[in-house]
Amino acid sequence: MKIMGRDIKIFSGNANKKLAQKICDEIGVSLGDSNVTTFSDGEISVAFNETVRGADVFVIQPTCPPVNENLMELLIMIDALKRASAGRINAVIPYYGYARQDRKIKARDPITSKLIADLLSIAGADRIVTMDLHATQIQGYFDIPVDHLLGGPILAKDVVSRLNKDTVVVSPDIGGVRRARNFGSILDLPIAIIEKRRPKANVSEVMNIIGDVKDKDVVIVDDIIDTAGSMTRAAEVLKDFGAKDVYAACTHAVLSGPAIERLENSVIKKLIVTDTLPLSERKEIDKIESVSVSSLFGEAIKRIHENQSVSKLFD
Repeated sequence: MKIMGRDIKIFSGNANKKLAQKICDEIGVSLGDSNVTTFSDGEISVAFNETVRGADVFVIQPTCPPVNENLMELLIMIDALKRASAGRINAVIPYYGYARQDRKIKARDPITSKLIADLLSIAGADRIVTMDLHATQIQGYFDIPVDHLLGGPILAKDVVSRLNKDTVVVSPDIGGVRRARNFGSILDLPIAIIEKRRPKANVSEVMNIIGDVKDKDVVIVDDIIDTAGSMTRAAEVLKDFGAKDVYAACTHAVLSGPAIERLENSVIKKLIVTDTLPLSERKEIDKIESVSVSSLFGEAIKRIHENQSVSKLFD
């Protein structure tokens, strides 16, 4: 298909083909013909079965679990497109893995989010399109354009039908205050903050709640839910402080390890997530509801291809 007189081509790795197809349906473009397989020793093999010369190419691939395999698929696809003389290569990464290591906290720590940025650029990506980075400063790790889409408005649109005027939006930590404030502004709701200390990775200890949640419904807002330890513990503490129904909204549903068991046994009434990551059958439980980001990514891709403003999507 041609838009504005130039070819646009959309391809997908194996990470989330369902989302890629939804995005193509939104735009009215067929998903490109490609094969991403492995050799017997586990090395990744990529084949594009149609010409991409001079085309505006978008590769949709979240770097979700298995993270390293999906990341290598993306890098090899970008390299193949560059060597096939694609006009522009846009890496659409709904979930940007390795983002949680975005700074040095102690001596000899890596900064993996910068490393991944370098790898994508060196592979040949000309532009990055992503959603809800764990830290917004990660955009500055790139020397190529980054379009940072926001999942909050999509989640808020779904959440609003479940809440009442006495609901409080809760940030699970100090670092998420801006996210909670933006979410609260969309719904015109007050916010509260959970103050906690994290002794080590994936273990958190809640210390205090800043704000009033007594006799009110609450919705905990975060960007990533991984093992669900922080989220479920936060829900328990909110209940201890007198909250009524506890909801949660999160963009990226990693849900690794004991996450599903924790959620099923938690006081959380409903967890609303997006489809930036695929939900396996094991993760499709009654407490989890998924909303699609395909329309937002589809509109962003159209605007990028037509050289229109992407910032208009945030108005």
